[in-house]
Amino acid sequence: MATHTTRMLIIGSGPAGLSAAIYGARAGMEPIVVQGLQPGGQLTITTDVENYPGFREVIQGPWLMQEMQAQAEHVGTRMLWDTIVDIDIAGGSPFKAIGDSGDEYIGDVLVIATGAQAKWLGVEGEQALSGKGVSACATCDGFFYRGKKVAVIGGGNTAVEEAL
Repeated sequence: MATHTTRMLIIGSGPAGLSAAIYGARAGMEPIVVQGLQPGGQLTITTDVENYPGFREVIQGPWLMQEMQAQAEHVGTRMLWDTIVDIDIAGGSPFKAIGDSGDEYIGDVLVIATGAQAKWLGVEGEQALSGKGVSACATCDGFFYRGKKVAVIGGGNTAVEEAL
C-alpha cells in the first residue's frame, strides 16, 4: 500500500480525464490519472469514430485514446492502474481516494471523469458483433445506419431518445 499525493487527482482515463490531465500538466499541477476498469474509456472499444473534432476521415477509437494518453504522459501526467472504491469529499481539499489495491490517492483538486458505461443485454454473440452492426450508442454509430431498418432495445427515456 502506497500513498500518492498530487495537486491534481483525476479519476478516469477517457477523453475527459485525459483532456483535464493535459491542461493540468501544462499548468504545472503534476496530475495523476487513476485508470479504472476500462482504461481509455468507451472509445477503446469504438471501432470507427467519425464525429471527433479535427478529423475529417474515420479514425479508430483505440488509436485516438493511445494518442491522447501519449500526449498526457508527454506533458508530465502520471498514469496509475487502480480502481477507486472510496472517495472522501466531505472535508473539501485535499481530497482522498482509496483504490482497490489499498493505495491512497490525495489531491488538492479532484476531477471525476468516470464516463458512462453501456448496459449490454448479455445475449450470445452480442460482444462479438459489437462494431459490426451491434452498438450501444446511437449518437456514435447512428450515422452508419441512416435509412436502414434497425431495432432499438432498451428501457426508459434513453431507448426512446436513441431511437429518434
